[in-house]
Amino acid sequence: MMLEVEGLDAYYGETRALYGVGFGLGEGGIRTLLGANGAGKTTVLRALCGMVRTAGEIRFDGRRIAGWATEDIVRLGVAHVPEGRGTFVRLTVEENLQLGAMTRRDRRAIAADIDEVYAHFPRLKERRRQQAGTLSGGEQQMLAVGRALMLRPRLLLLDEPSFGLAPLVVEELFAILARVNREMGVAMLIVEQNAALALALAEHAYLLETGRIVMDGPAAEIGADEAVRRAYLGY
Repeated sequence: MMLEVEGLDAYYGETRALYGVGFGLGEGGIRTLLGANGAGKTTVLRALCGMVRTAGEIRFDGRRIAGWATEDIVRLGVAHVPEGRGTFVRLTVEENLQLGAMTRRDRRAIAADIDEVYAHFPRLKERRRQQAGTLSGGEQQMLAVGRALMLRPRLLLLDEPSFGLAPLVVEELFAILARVNREMGVAMLIVEQNAALALALAEHAYLLETGRIVMDGPAAEIGADEAVRRAYLGY
C-alpha cells in the first residue's frame, strides 16, 4: 500500500473530528470517502496534508508522515485540490499552472507538463492568457486539477470536485480524472457529495459518519447496499 492510515484521530482546537479512522490506498488506485456534511470527509484530507492536529499513524511509502509540514508532504508527491477551487484569480491560467510547479526546477519538463495539462483540458489552452477569475466554475475546477497535476503527484486528494458545477461539466471532469488515472497512474482519494459518480469512478469506498468509518468495501458492493442507496443515492 502506498498510503496507510491507522487509528487516525484529528482535532480542531480541543474538538475531536475523527475517531480511529483507518484505510489504505495502493499505487494508481482510486478510492472515495462518502458521508453526510460534517461527517469528517474533508478533515481526513486535511489530516493527510498536515493541515490539522492528528494522532495515529499516516504512512506514505512506509514512511511515517504524521506531524510533517504540509510543504514536505507535497514534496513526496501528494497534491490537494480543496473545495472551492483555490485558484489565483488575478493570475492567468498559464501563470496558475506555473505556480503549481513551484517546487520544481526542470524548466523544459515543466513546459512539457503544461502542454500535457492542455491536452487533458483543451479549454484551458484556449484561455491560457485569461485571468483565472474570469473563468466559469467548471473551468476553474479544471484549472485547480491541472495545477495540482503540475506537481507530478503520485496521489491526488480531491475535495468535492463536482461542487456547484452543471451536470454536463461534472461528467466531463470525471471522465478526465479517469483518463489521468489511467494514463498517468495518479492515485486518487476523492471526497464527493455525488455518491453515484464517485462510486462509478472508484474501486473501493468508505462511508463516514460523525468521524468514524462505519462501512467499507468494493465500490460496486457499497453502491448496491440498500441503506446506502436510500441515504446517498436517492433510490
